[in-house]
This record gives sequence, C-alpha cells and structure tokens, in this order.
Amino acid sequence: MRSSLASYVARRLVWTLPTLLLVALLVFVLMRLIPGDPALLILGDAATPEQLASLRAHYGLDRPVVTQFAYWLARVAQGDFGTSITSGQPVLPLLLERFQVSASIVLAAVAAAVLLAVPAGLYAAWKQNSVVDTMVVAAATFFLSIPSFWLGLLLLLVVGLKLGLVPVVGYVTFAEDWRAAITFLILPVVTLTLIELGVLTRMARASAIETLRLEYVTHARAKGLSELRVLLRHVLPNAFAPTWTLVGLVLGNLLGGIAVLETVFTLPGLGRLLVDGIFARDYPVVQGCLLFTAFIYVTVNLVVDLCYPLFDPRVSAE
Repeated sequence: MRSSLASYVARRLVWTLPTLLLVALLVFVLMRLIPGDPALLILGDAATPEQLASLRAHYGLDRPVVTQFAYWLARVAQGDFGTSITSGQPVLPLLLERFQVSASIVLAAVAAAVLLAVPAGLYAAWKQNSVVDTMVVAAATFFLSIPSFWLGLLLLLVVGLKLGLVPVVGYVTFAEDWRAAITFLILPVVTLTLIELGVLTRMARASAIETLRLEYVTHARAKGLSELRVLLRHVLPNAFAPTWTLVGLVLGNLLGGIAVLETVFTLPGLGRLLVDGIFARDYPVVQGCLLFTAFIYVTVNLVVDLCYPLFDPRVSAE
C-alpha cells in the first residue's frame, strides 16, 4: 500500500512539472503583450532616454524575450523569483508574506462553509421536496447569486460603519496582536463563507440524494437502524466525496483569486499584490504570483486526492 501510494504521488509530482512550465510560459508571454513600459512607469514621463535604457538594462528588459524567459526560469528553479521592479523587494519572501493573509481568510472561510453546508445539504436531502428542503435550496441559491464584493461592501456598511462592531480599514498581523488581527478578518471570512456556502450546500444535497437512493441504504433501514445512524454512518461518508472534490477546487481558486475581497477590505493579500503588480507592470511580481498560485492549486488538489481514502474506504491509491 505504501509503495503504491508513493508511486502515485511521484507520478502526480512528475505531471506537475509540465503544467507549471506551461503556466510559466503563458504568464511570461502574456505579460509582455500588455501595453506599457515598466521603466517609464517607475521613472515617469520626465525621464531621459539614458535613464530609461539604464533601468531596462538593470532589470534585463533590454535582452531578447527568449533570453529573459530562460534566465528567469533558471532562477525560479533555484528558488529565486527575482526582485520587484517597483519596491525592490525579493519576490519570493513577498509572496509568502502576502500568502499568509490570503490563506488565513480562505482556510477559515472554507472550513466554516463546509461545517455548515454539509449538514444543511444532508438534512435537505433527507427532507427532499419538503418546506425545509425548499428553504435550504432557496438560501443556497441566494448566496450563490450574490457578488462577493457587493456582500462585502454591505457588511462593511452595516456591521462596520453603522454598528461599529469591527474595524473597516486596515490590517494587523497575528504576530503584532492576534486579537486585533481576528477582528480585521471577521468580515472577510464571513463574506467568503456565505458566498461559498451556496455552492457547497447544493453539491452536498445532490450527492446525498443520489446516495439515499442506493440499495445499501434501503438495506440499512430494513435492518431497523435509526434514520440518524443511516445518515451519519452510511450516507455521509459516501456522499461527502464529490463535495470534498469541490472543496479542493474552491480552495485552489480562492487562494489565488480573492483580489476583489482583499481590495474591498484593504487587506495586503496575494490577490491584491497580483493586481497591484499588473497595474505597475511589475513583471517579476506578476509572474511570481501566477506561478505560485498554480503551484498551490496543484498541491491542494494532490492533497485532496490523497485524502479520499479517509472518507471513502473503497478508494485507494491503486
């Protein structure tokens, strides 16, 4: 079992290399297609041609595109993502610092959404076509239809400004003051939880409905087991697998795609760093952000696949 698991992980890791290489190539090419000169953005319109040429030479922007890509890829393979053109900071430590903010929001929100969505979807499936089922589906559809930025602004207005329960601007790290850091993250986490609650609830309900129709569930009921035991022991473990797959996709997407929420709540996360880098034509930052996001996405989905046997004993690495 251990050898098959190790072989499976090794194959998946090998397949990630072409994926990351393709992502790196696409990112590099697309960044060069965006209009604008990074050197001109940094120095301004008053810069002389000599100053612009010097800055381009300093960052290697005067070299052929193929040479730039090969040089950048060789440095990335060594763990060096380059230096930010606008701030002068090394890109990799900057990515890791910003990723901590995004990860704290996404992990807390997805965990809360799963804890709420799975029981709600399971109960709605058990009460299919009842008033409770209709209310759960309507609530899930409602949250699924709300734009995240609109819900975030609404919570800022009501909870932050009107009620004054939490701060609305700024951010404090957990190292500085963990209590204050939690207060700054409450609204983003609540917003993201409500948004993801809809899609996870619908998936959990659909999976549970399919499982409830299987013969072994009928057999379990015929043996005289209580409905609660049937749901928790026989339906939940088998119905959770599709929801777990969706959780992996949601995590991968959110870890690199919450720039809108980070902008609404003025949080220094990875998504906001990416947006700022695009506007500033900061090639190393944008390339590093997208490549790092692709790596996180692949890693999260690999972890999700490896966790399948924990929820469904029928699944193995083989």
